[in-house]
Amino acid sequence: MARAPRVVAELGRPETPEETADRKAAFSAAYRASKNTRNLVAALLATLAVVVVIVFAVPRGELPAREPIDVAAVAEEVSSAEGRAVIAPDVPDGWIANSAKIEGDSVRAWTIVYVPDEASGYLRVAQGFDADPAWTTRALSGASVDGTVTIDGVVWDVYDIPDPERAGNVSVALSTRAGDDIVLVYGSTDEETAQIAAAALADQVRAIDEEAR
Repeated sequence: MARAPRVVAELGRPETPEETADRKAAFSAAYRASKNTRNLVAALLATLAVVVVIVFAVPRGELPAREPIDVAAVAEEVSSAEGRAVIAPDVPDGWIANSAKIEGDSVRAWTIVYVPDEASGYLRVAQGFDADPAWTTRALSGASVDGTVTIDGVVWDVYDIPDPERAGNVSVALSTRAGDDIVLVYGSTDEETAQIAAAALADQVRAIDEEAR
């Protein structure tokens, strides 16, 4: 026996064959869309899982520690190449040398950059070869001498630096003659740290001065 046509509550009557076909087509479309969405989500989750596996599976060793700079050894090479004595201060343990090389154009300078152990900032120790006073002025962005200080028997000029930012973040600076050269100690640190470096240079400054006489 044939089944009676389905009565649709919203219509209050049996649906026509066309309405039945439309209803089934709409249901099929909705099902396909739902299935596609589930497949897309599943694919994204699978891709994410692969990425996570790769990230955690690939070995990522730490970067090798930077080799410390042997300032004395580099200074010896520079001294031999330049045919002149160059400074190599015996700084306190814990001071790290970030750089040790020849810099400059019009005035060539043997320059060492330290990061002191217990002081913030940095400290440069530079030996300007055959430098004139204008070299220190340029290096310190126009800072002027504001007195002197004697450190371990060596007289150093002390610079007034009212605006460290304008002077390249230099907050303290000392300079002295060593024969035909000028030794400049300067950087973003405190006076005590600069004077420690100056004291470590005293014997070498005197030796270069005496050799030049």
